[in-house]
Amino acid sequence: MAAPLPHLQKSAGRAAAAAGAAAETPAPCQEGSDDLAPSPWLAQRTPLAPPAVSQSQAGTRLSLRPDRRKKKEIGVLEISSIPNPFPELCCSPLSSVLSASLLPKATSRKKQVIKVYSEDDTSRALEVASDITARDVCQLLILKNHYIDDHSWTLFEYLPRTGLERIIEDHELVIEVQSNWGMEEENRLYFRKKYAKYEFFKHPMNFFPEHMVSFSSETSGVIGHTQILQMFLSSSTYPEIHGYLYAKEHGKKSWKKWYFLLRRSGLYFSTKGTSKEPRHLQFFSEFSSSDIYMSLAGKKMSGTPANYGFCFKPNKAGGTRDLKHLCADDEQSRTCWMTAIRLLKYGMQLYQNYMQPYQGRSGCSSLTISPMKKGCLRLNTHGSPTTSQSATSSVAIHRTQLWFHHKISRDEAQRLILQQGLVDGVFLVRDSQSNPKTFVLSMSHGLKIKHFQIVPLEDDGKLFYTLDDGHTRFTDLIQLVEFYQLNKGVLPCKLKHYC
Repeated sequence: MAAPLPHLQKSAGRAAAAAGAAAETPAPCQEGSDDLAPSPWLAQRTPLAPPAVSQSQAGTRLSLRPDRRKKKEIGVLEISSIPNPFPELCCSPLSSVLSASLLPKATSRKKQVIKVYSEDDTSRALEVASDITARDVCQLLILKNHYIDDHSWTLFEYLPRTGLERIIEDHELVIEVQSNWGMEEENRLYFRKKYAKYEFFKHPMNFFPEHMVSFSSETSGVIGHTQILQMFLSSSTYPEIHGYLYAKEHGKKSWKKWYFLLRRSGLYFSTKGTSKEPRHLQFFSEFSSSDIYMSLAGKKMSGTPANYGFCFKPNKAGGTRDLKHLCADDEQSRTCWMTAIRLLKYGMQLYQNYMQPYQGRSGCSSLTISPMKKGCLRLNTHGSPTTSQSATSSVAIHRTQLWFHHKISRDEAQRLILQQGLVDGVFLVRDSQSNPKTFVLSMSHGLKIKHFQIVPLEDDGKLFYTLDDGHTRFTDLIQLVEFYQLNKGVLPCKLKHYC
């Protein structure tokens, strides 16, 4: 006779203990019990009847069952536990197969190596996280190179194939900037000074000429330059920048002069003279998803009518195919257009970038440094300040100074000053190309670059240098530069920043 199924044997035992009679039907499987429910094919068959037993045999079985259970439990306890060689695979059926320790952490920051170039084309590799901004990179390089932090150090994005360059704003993420580069592009990040980065907050009158700015009819009264900046930062009102620009027609090499208007919604040009009626305005470009670049190539590479070109580039990979080139008549006009576009694009964030260096710093604010003392400081090749007292009395000692550039052309001098920014007082000293025995002081003032000849004079066998026909004489160029750093003299302004 076949042995009864386990669940049938259990129900028979319970029935014998209660009434002493054999159970005729099997007990149903309780919900939540450890026993498995019978298979469907078992439910269709007639269950086997348990053998008939007497009350004395049933009682004997009941008395022996607890002893068997105790022996069974003791046997289980006596077996030593075997360590699991794969604990990460032991998880509940409802959980994932992989352990949580094998999954990437949500708070982990991805890191990437970037290469930053300096003005002499030497580079430094840095490992940065995904949330590192351009200001963080500048602060790190300032500390690494022991530079003086005067809040003018800037990170630039340079596109060599098109000759374009732009300021990477302090709040921009460096990894995001690089993510917009194509694999075949040879773009670079440059680290150098830009004195004009926030100069428009200090001297707005130099950046917004009256003939290029107009206001809505709702604005009444005389509007000062400070109010113009407040209107740029406001979301409700805005000043309108207008003027003529050269635009390159799509698919053509020719340039045409149009009347442009800059508004908060984008850049427009008029198809009928200087008309501002909506039916005559045509959309040219928006700047919320585009970046503004300055053209450094000039007429030779870009074919612009003048050397004051700029363009819009979509901030996405392969955006160089969708460049929109423009060209101004002079540097003041180009600076006004590019400054207004930066203000309209970034708004209050740009002002916060300007104010942040002066907050939370003890003794590091540029306002605590005397301009007179700052002008007398110079950096040697290692970035540490030196004074003129440490210099020798050699006539050619000026060649060791960072403000002196040996045998560069007039155009190269203008390019270097333009890179630093057309701020009043940016200067350099160079050899004269027309007269080998003289020198030239090149400096910026009023958004223009001016050149002054330094003439050598000989008196009683001694050599002197002068800018004013001998009225003020200096024994070497270092004395001359230090004097005009402290005194305006015959120059339009004091010398402030060398390049």
